[in-house]
Amino acid sequence: MRYVTVTALSHTGLIRDHNEDSLVAGPWTLCGTVTENPQTLVFPLVHPLVIAVADGMGGQPGGEVASELTVRQLSVVGATLNSEEALRHALHVCNEAVYAAAERNPALTTMGTTVAGVLVLPETVLAFNVGDSKVLSATPTGLHQLSVDDSPPLAPGRRTTSLITQSLGGATTFTPVTPHITPTPLSLTDRYLACTDGLTDPVPEEALDELLQAHGGNNGKAAFELWKAAIEAGGPDNITLALVEIGE
Repeated sequence: MRYVTVTALSHTGLIRDHNEDSLVAGPWTLCGTVTENPQTLVFPLVHPLVIAVADGMGGQPGGEVASELTVRQLSVVGATLNSEEALRHALHVCNEAVYAAAERNPALTTMGTTVAGVLVLPETVLAFNVGDSKVLSATPTGLHQLSVDDSPPLAPGRRTTSLITQSLGGATTFTPVTPHITPTPLSLTDRYLACTDGLTDPVPEEALDELLQAHGGNNGKAAFELWKAAIEAGGPDNITLALVEIGE
């Protein structure tokens, strides 16, 4: 029987005063809290399995509320998401839920979140995102980005930007989203990394690739070293990641 291992970690970083990130792996969620060490969960692949990170938008009220709403909604419906169409619908529902919560509480107006992750199906992995959180595929030939950044063009000499062009919620009036969904064949040799920009902004992709290759047989060590690299680079934002591997 095929199974999925998910090694996850969430941390405030060194600059922020609280954690606005959330994470979902199957029915399990981690919202706005800190894990001192990577946590590894194992799921039999008998139902669709969704693993995702959500990064509440900083500088606006309720980022942690928006990210928590999103992952909790995905945890409830994840096992029913058996197609790209179902996944796309679920992300639209998440967007509607964030706006509905903001409408009920004016203090949360303009709260928003990114989301990025994978839906593991029997023969396919669907990488998805809204916003600038990323999904990367670690393969024997290197690291490949599967998500599509919702960011404006970078200024000359800039590697990253804090601006995003699309999010769940985040506006004063309801704004539909166009989720990015990238199907890839399920692979027993690849690993999938879903992470917030607290990892990818301070740590270049080539450094992520080196760490994942160096710890190919130990996902717990790999997750820890990824987090450590972000901290050593200044830890400027919340850091949340999920490292996903399929075995049999």
